[in-house]
Amino acid sequence: MRLLAQGLSDTELATPLHLAEATVKTHVARVLAELGLRDRVQAVVTAYEAGLVTPGSVARNT
Repeated sequence: MRLLAQGLSDTELATPLHLAEATVKTHVARVLAELGLRDRVQAVVTAYEAGLVTPGSVARNT
């Protein structure tokens, strides 16, 4: 969820987790469904609200 909250794509999530992109896509879809979220944006909001990430704590390498 922390990586998802950083706005990473499925490909960008897969690399540090050593997973296939298709596996990440499946897991993201299941997390969204389990939490009753519409999309990744809601997941980011939920992560902030839950205290999993805080403003300024997310550093994205571009």
